[in-house]
Amino acid sequence: MLKRREGFGVASIRAGLADLCRLGLSLSLLFYLTFLIMLMAASARGQVSPANWQGQVRQLCEKGDWISALRIVEQEIAHAPHDVDVRAWRARVLAWSGDLAGAEREYQAILNVSAKDPDTWLGLAGVYTREGKYEKALQALDVAVQLDPKRADIHAARARALRDAGKRTQARTEFQQALSFDPGSAEARAGLTSLRREPRSELRLGSERDFLSYSSAYQGEGVRLVTHWTPIWASSVAESVYQRAGLLADKFTGSATAKLPKAGALTLGGAVAHDNAVIPKSEAFFDLDHSWKIGEVTSVRGVEIVYAQHWYWYQAARILTLNGTAILYLPRDCSLSAGATVARSAFSGSGVEWRPSGAARLGFPLATRLSGNVFFAAGTENFAAADQIGRFASQTYGGGLRFRFTLRQDLSVVSSYQRRTQNRTDTYLGVSYGIRF
Repeated sequence: MLKRREGFGVASIRAGLADLCRLGLSLSLLFYLTFLIMLMAASARGQVSPANWQGQVRQLCEKGDWISALRIVEQEIAHAPHDVDVRAWRARVLAWSGDLAGAEREYQAILNVSAKDPDTWLGLAGVYTREGKYEKALQALDVAVQLDPKRADIHAARARALRDAGKRTQARTEFQQALSFDPGSAEARAGLTSLRREPRSELRLGSERDFLSYSSAYQGEGVRLVTHWTPIWASSVAESVYQRAGLLADKFTGSATAKLPKAGALTLGGAVAHDNAVIPKSEAFFDLDHSWKIGEVTSVRGVEIVYAQHWYWYQAARILTLNGTAILYLPRDCSLSAGATVARSAFSGSGVEWRPSGAARLGFPLATRLSGNVFFAAGTENFAAADQIGRFASQTYGGGLRFRFTLRQDLSVVSSYQRRTQNRTDTYLGVSYGIRF
């Protein structure tokens, strides 16, 4: 009985050990199968993730949320610090946000690691172009062309850089080269169109009426010619005729503008008149205009600042105006401007006084060839007329329309309603026609 029990116990143990081995083998197979599935899932996530984060970055950039876009890119760089494609995304976001210096440094750092990607040279050239470094842009594009000589977009980019550098003949050849590689390239065709000779002069004819509630209408007609002699120098001459209560006056105005590389555009000018006590006898003025381009996909594409001083000498008064205006260029060809003016008035037999005024204007497109604007001004006086200085406070509401018949012709209409002290009103209507040649 004892032997039988011992024999039975050994067999049971052996059977149990066999079962355990089979169970261990099954668990091992299950573990390896689970590991393989997890590995495949991780691989699949690795293939889908780049598209996901790149799409998120694009959406954030379209909204102008540069901080969040850069945060996502930095996270991807932390996972793959040596991936030049990810670092190229950081350079793009920096360029789109307007941080051109940062984008240039990033592209240079990428090129120190890998200089064989034409897209990197193309991106760096775009940054150089926006910085006005046209020669460096062309050098970068030369390398990109050598790396991939049959890419139409690189040839088109090089053509644009040549055009911006003033080398229009070479730019035309380069655009044609781009079309030879891609006959359907809209970019190259638009570039060739842009190389057509731009009009250098604009002739504008205008007429205006002020319908006053307390007096006869005030009338004015004028003609102005603006000529861009070179990319740096431009001139403007104008002749205006005014009529008020049977009195006739006329004025000649001339100015010259120089576009300075770093300071912006400087304009100096003056006017002389047969005033007949209706308009200033003489005038002098200057203004300094400077602008900054911020980004292509930002909520504010650019900013322009204008400072101006204008002296008016009337028969019985001397006026100095100091004016500052800020213009914001917004998406979809919209713009918003706000300006403030301080006028110093000195009348014969009285003291000197300062009067502030301000104005705001919103411009927007309405159709393919039609644009409009609305504006509001408070305390603004009309220094073109002798009887409209230092005598009233006002609020002005107005707007305008501009229709382009062609790229060289347009018609503009402006109207406003002004409420003055003493229950007086001024309803203004102005029409002008411009032609460029």
